[in-house]
Order: sequence, then structure tokens, then C-alpha cells
Amino acid sequence: MPDKPTPEGDRIAKVIARAGLASRREAEAWIAAGRVSVNGKPISSPALNVGPRDRIAVDGQPLPGRTRTRLFQCNKPRGLVTTHSDPEGRPTIFGALPKHLPRLISVGRLDMNTEGLLLLTNDGGLARVLELPATGWVRRYRVRALGRVTQETLDGLKKGVTVEGIHYGPIEATLERQLESNCWLQVAIREGKNREVRRVMESLGLTVSRLIRVAFGPFELPPIGECDVKEVETAALKKALGPEIVRQAEADFEAPLEAPAPFVPAKAAPQKRADKRAGPAGSPLSRGRPGEKPRDLERPETGRSKHKKRRRPDRSGGPRPKYPRST
Repeated sequence: MPDKPTPEGDRIAKVIARAGLASRREAEAWIAAGRVSVNGKPISSPALNVGPRDRIAVDGQPLPGRTRTRLFQCNKPRGLVTTHSDPEGRPTIFGALPKHLPRLISVGRLDMNTEGLLLLTNDGGLARVLELPATGWVRRYRVRALGRVTQETLDGLKKGVTVEGIHYGPIEATLERQLESNCWLQVAIREGKNREVRRVMESLGLTVSRLIRVAFGPFELPPIGECDVKEVETAALKKALGPEIVRQAEADFEAPLEAPAPFVPAKAAPQKRADKRAGPAGSPLSRGRPGEKPRDLERPETGRSKHKKRRRPDRSGGPRPKYPRST
């Protein structure tokens, strides 16, 4: 093992992300906090390249081997935040996922009160590429909003709109149904800025009361229950991503599904202390003299404990009464 990482190779944050532990941004924060070491020495800067022979550890634990790139579709309900841990103690989607899943990170985020399709992956590189606006994947939503609107007004969003100094790109919105006090819309966006749909609808005089993401790029919300997940098969995932995204994300579809567990030597079974009264190995314990038949074998087995007391009869010879006789 070299004492220092080789100049060739990949950036340390990228390697951690590809191992599925975190996104690159999170990995950089871990490095700044001193949680990452290379070849036994803590590092404080992500400006470091590592090679396959370098020993990387996070919080003292070796970096797991790279596993196959996987993608899961999750049906996120309302009331959960999209984070692994929340400073305010609110429930998270990762705390509600099935326990048999590998460690996953989300592709983007959904607000606490937004529900529907949330993509999860074990590959931080893939998550980063799919989040980029340059990827151009369309996010589709169904929106229930309080208020009234016309299709003509919605068509004006196709040119983009600026709300409170923030410019949002072209938005496709279709009036699905107009009721007396609320309406249902279909909205498609490409940028996915923070609270984009809610803020744009507010600029039209609408208040969003329900927001459901039904599609992200080629992936649609499957018919599964809340907090349930469905994995996209490897062949279908590779085809849906396309060669360009696969190249950019450096996705690996040939690695094993799970990293091999590190070798941990089994603990030797504790040896029982030899009884001085015992005979040769395999012989029954004899409490008598050598050659004498073991006493334990002379006493037949009974269903009654030898310490159990028998019911004492009274002086009349009959069964002892349950209660004292009245005089």
C-alpha cells in the first residue's frame, strides 16, 4: 500500500458518492468535518485524487466495495421530509423505507407536503447527473389548487415566468377540471427549482392544496402503497438512462448487487470448565467411587420435582380442607 494517494484516479468525494454512501456535496461536508481518512490519515480537503490501492475510511469504517448501480421508485406520502436525518426531529422518508433495502440517496427532493414519485439510488454519481437541469428530464405533477383559472392563462407559462426575482423556465400546464372552488391541473417542468410549482401557481392567484409527482423523466409512479418501493430492473434501467447519462454518471451495471462482507474471524466458543468429579470425556458424571454405577442413572425420571411438597392430610386421615373448619 502506498503511503500517499496516487495523483491519478478520481476525486475522493466522487469515490465516496459512487460507493453509495452520500452525494458528492455530502461527501465534501464529511471531509471538511474530518470524518474521512485516506491510508490512515484524516483529510480536510476534497481536492485529493485516490486510486484503487488507497485505503479510504469514513468514521473509521472502511469504504464498502462498489456495487451495481440500482434505481428504486418510491411512493412518498405527505408529512415526510426527504432527508436521512432532520435537525427539527421531523419524520423522514428514509426512516419509513423497508429495512431490507441498501443504503440509498434521493434523486432531488420532494417538499414535506408533496407526495408521489421519488427516485432513490445507491449511486451518488447517477443521482447527481439526474438532478442537473442540463439533463432535461421532465417532472410531471397533478395539482389540486384553490381558485379559478383559464387555459389561456396557463398557456402564458410556456414562455417562462419571473416570480419575486426568480425566473422559471417554460412550464406546460393543462386545466384538467374546473370545479366551483378549486381545480385540477397537469403541470410539467424541467428545472425543478425549490417550490417551483407552488410559487408559480401562487403568482396566478391559486393556492396549491395537493401536489403529486406522477413522473420523473421516463419513470412513472407505479401502483404501490405509500412508502413502498419498486426496483427498476437493470436492463430496463440501462435502456431508460441511455448511453450518454450512463457515461456521465459512470454507472456500473456489471458489479455485484451487494458488496462482499468484510471477513470477520468467528469467535471461538467458550470452553466449559472441566468438572473435577467427571470421568473420561464422553462418560456420564459419577458422584460415587470409581467403577460404581452413576447415581444419576439409578433414579428414574418422574414428572414431579423432588422438591415439590406433598399435600399433608389432616388428623382425620382425609384430605386437608381448603378452609379451616368452623368450631
